[in-house]
Amino acid sequence: MKTCFIDTNYFLRLFLKDNLSQFKKVYSLFQQAINQEAQLYTSVVVFFEIYWVLSSFYKKNKRKCISFLDKFLKMEFVNIENRVILNKTLQLFIITNLELEDCYNIAYYQNNSLNNFSTFDNKIVKFLK
Repeated sequence: MKTCFIDTNYFLRLFLKDNLSQFKKVYSLFQQAINQEAQLYTSVVVFFEIYWVLSSFYKKNKRKCISFLDKFLKMEFVNIENRVILNKTLQLFIITNLELEDCYNIAYYQNNSLNNFSTFDNKIVKFLK
């Protein structure tokens, strides 16, 4: 069986459908994974890159970025590193005004049942109280 790492631009082509030939290539590979003919993997970094590219380059608002990230996390046919923490990250991002990376750090902290979060970031301190 084919195993493949999926980079940020593949997810962006799927979500944005802004390049038909690349979209078809992505769709074909993802169908292979759905049909269990390929195993797909991606990383936490890709999650953050999707957000960064959508918000900075494509100028998508927070709501639209959340929608894309939610679709990404629901792709059960892709092995996503730290999916549980990323799901919690997205939930925190939805309900707070914290930055996405701060939400990840809080989710990581909570997921690992740590007893202290050392930071000088007042927004995080206030949230954790």
